[in-house]
Amino acid sequence: MSDPMDWIAISLLPGVGPATLKKLHDGGWTPQRLLASDSDPSSPNLSTAQTDALNRYNTRQGAIYDEVKRIEQYLESSGTQLIFAGDDDYPALLHSSPQAPVFLFVKGSVDALHLPSVAIVGSRKASAAGLRHAYQFGKALCAGGFVVSSGLALGIDGAAHQAAVDLSKPTVAVMGTGPNRCYPARHKRLAQDILDNGGALVTELLPDKGPLAAHFPRRNRIITGFAAGVLVVEAAIKSGSLITARLALEEGREVFAIPGPIDAPGSRGCHQLIREGATLTESVTDILAELPAMLASYQEPDTLAEATVLPEDDQQAALLEQIEYATTYLEQLQIALGWDVGQLQQHLMQLELAGWVEAAEGGYRRIR
Repeated sequence: MSDPMDWIAISLLPGVGPATLKKLHDGGWTPQRLLASDSDPSSPNLSTAQTDALNRYNTRQGAIYDEVKRIEQYLESSGTQLIFAGDDDYPALLHSSPQAPVFLFVKGSVDALHLPSVAIVGSRKASAAGLRHAYQFGKALCAGGFVVSSGLALGIDGAAHQAAVDLSKPTVAVMGTGPNRCYPARHKRLAQDILDNGGALVTELLPDKGPLAAHFPRRNRIITGFAAGVLVVEAAIKSGSLITARLALEEGREVFAIPGPIDAPGSRGCHQLIREGATLTESVTDILAELPAMLASYQEPDTLAEATVLPEDDQQAALLEQIEYATTYLEQLQIALGWDVGQLQQHLMQLELAGWVEAAEGGYRRIR
């Protein structure tokens, strides 16, 4: 029987990327079989360099063998788990994806990978409203038993993870680095908080791999792979978040997008997704309605009210209904409601403190 670490060795061969590795794994092409396959017409054609590297690995020598042993030592010393496609610990939904990675490094709770998951993704340079939306949706989903997954990036990703941490709920961060690296560095504390609250840090990249541009598309396909749905909070037309959403659509996942002001660059990607068939999302109930298979164990949390119910104060509710997601000017509000400036400013301050609106030049705009 082949050693599972053989797949790490094959991944280290020159010219072997994720797609080639998956084909070899799915075909059962272990190092021993590859080297003994000269008479098999279906065998992959190895280059001389690949054959030489495999021969050295099989005889327990050479750079690849040394690297595999180093990774084994890292796993033992760090408590990081290495799971392979086909293992019981490997997430079933991700395994069904045609682009599922052959192996995953997991720090933290493997159990978190098997809970119903919704991914929240969006801009690194998010607006204040976008950060608030990511946090509020993350909080509501986590409180109801869902695991929020994201990419540990600045902006929307970080806000979604933070919502789970603040509720002491598990969240899954899929990284674009090796398991012993944290990017961005300022999220080291957040990463540790994720582990301390029963979550997991996941990557298919080998230890010591840094945040190269080519790593993030690989990260994104894992995010979409084990989530039943993907919520895009803010995204430009040309952005990684939009690529992630389209990956999700290709894999049959539900895609949700939060609309925003028509003059905001971060809204354009979401509006494009909605035109392409994503679910226009204004509250958590819009997500729940599209994921019926996941709702059997779902207990609607009290925190959902926070994102879906208008303020209890009748005057604040009336004022909020007059405020657009684009800037609404004070003069417009005075004309619409017939209130004096003092009354108007008092209620605007209350709505701002409660997180419903934010000040904008010359007026206010609604943010949830």
